[in-house]
Amino acid sequence: MIRYDLICDKGHEFDGWFSDSAAYDAQAKRGLVTCVHCGSAKIEKQLMAPGIPVKGNRKKEGPTRPAASASAAQPVLASAFDPRQEKLLQMMREMRKAVEENAEYVGNRFAEEARKIHYEESDKRGIYGETTAQDAKELIEEGIDIHPLPVLPEDGN
Repeated sequence: MIRYDLICDKGHEFDGWFSDSAAYDAQAKRGLVTCVHCGSAKIEKQLMAPGIPVKGNRKKEGPTRPAASASAAQPVLASAFDPRQEKLLQMMREMRKAVEENAEYVGNRFAEEARKIHYEESDKRGIYGETTAQDAKELIEEGIDIHPLPVLPEDGN
């Protein structure tokens, strides 16, 4: 995952999470990256400071928030200590929870079910599941309204 500091043409600053820089570029090109404040699709990446690791032998500079215990299978997301990122992650969790509570899980049949609903071969309802990038692209090209669910740190990404 990569996080970008973004700014819209009206000066609103916000951040966005993407699987990689190519994912950002593809979404921005299609107008899918929009300002969380005004909805503008005219978005640019802001200049960001690089994440430089701290030397292991440096003395800590004051109290730190204790991290949850973690094993190699469940790493702690270090960047989650930024209050803005914590708020964003909480909003993403709430969105995912709302979808999971109010839509039908169709697993890897997502593309097939989305087409049936779009072409009125099946009852209109909210669904979620998995599909390939190619199938997602084809759904969008067919005019079928789909939205990716956010990938969360606890998903083991």
